[in-house]
Amino acid sequence: MLSAITVTGTVDIDRYIALNQASWDRLEDLTKRARRDLPGLTPGELEELVQLYQRASAQLSYVRTYYRDQPLIARLTRVVATANGVIYGKRPRTLRSLLDFFSLTFPGALYHYRRYMWISAALFFIPAILTWVWLAHDPTAIDLTASRAEREVYVNELFEQYYSNEPHPLFFVRVTVNNIQVSLLLFAAGIVVPVIGPTYVLLQNSFLLGSRGAWMTEAGQTDRFLGFILPHGMLELSAIVIAGGAALALGWSVIAPGDRRRTDALREEGRRLVVVILGLMTMFGTAGLIEGFITGSGLPPAPRVAIGALGWVAFMSYLAVQGRAAAAAGITGAWREEPRSWVGKKVPTSDSKTPIETVQSPIGH
Repeated sequence: MLSAITVTGTVDIDRYIALNQASWDRLEDLTKRARRDLPGLTPGELEELVQLYQRASAQLSYVRTYYRDQPLIARLTRVVATANGVIYGKRPRTLRSLLDFFSLTFPGALYHYRRYMWISAALFFIPAILTWVWLAHDPTAIDLTASRAEREVYVNELFEQYYSNEPHPLFFVRVTVNNIQVSLLLFAAGIVVPVIGPTYVLLQNSFLLGSRGAWMTEAGQTDRFLGFILPHGMLELSAIVIAGGAALALGWSVIAPGDRRRTDALREEGRRLVVVILGLMTMFGTAGLIEGFITGSGLPPAPRVAIGALGWVAFMSYLAVQGRAAAAAGITGAWREEPRSWVGKKVPTSDSKTPIETVQSPIGH
């Protein structure tokens, strides 16, 4: 009886393989072509690829449950995994992926958040300017921020020493890590206390900038203050504003998710936040290089500011041009969003009508 069952099982597996071999071969062929030249596939072939992938996935589950044939399971696992990598964009970490990230994904995310970033900029710069002007012209108010002796120590000793107390490489690492920590604090605040948390962090840093500027202005050192702050500050403060805008967007997705469930909205914004974090690290790294090696280098103020301004203009131009290009391509900057080569093609879903006959059972032909 045991041998009869074994023979019957073998016959069933052979019949199953014979019935579905052609579709597996076709899936492998389409997958290979897609990996070489995805835009070269027609919309019909893209639909066929997804349908065959869905069918093979169901068949893999069926084989694991009823046949438990290891060679067949291994073959289907490889076929399904390879097709999955093409369909869902799990591409190798190549130079092309890195270029796509910086040419489309990162600027696409920032362009998507642009309205929140304008709000973040207003929350940061307007209070800083108002605080600066108010304290610089109100002796009573400025005395509440620190004693005159403390302000004089800051202006005459601590301010400039901050940029020269440490070796340039060590100072670069420290300020870069500190700025990244500020951005992570903003993101955490956006989750824990939506909107209010990031607003508080932005206002806190805004007051710090405004009050220190007022201390320098009171001492007649405004030019000196700007000469040290602007070279790295233009890019660094822009990065903080970007982090604040992303944090506000994250918090708003919790408060007003629209037609999405809150968990879905938070998940979607979280995917975009990953992109912003990675991009901001490069911004903070660049600002840290300027602060560590240019700001405290001993160069005259004009060249220092010119270098910082050049970097800031280049970055803002890059954002404006590439952000619009990403938006035109339908890219919102979410992590592992559809590859650029799929844009403009019809991407089928599980309920798409395709030329392939819908299979009602995993054993379908």
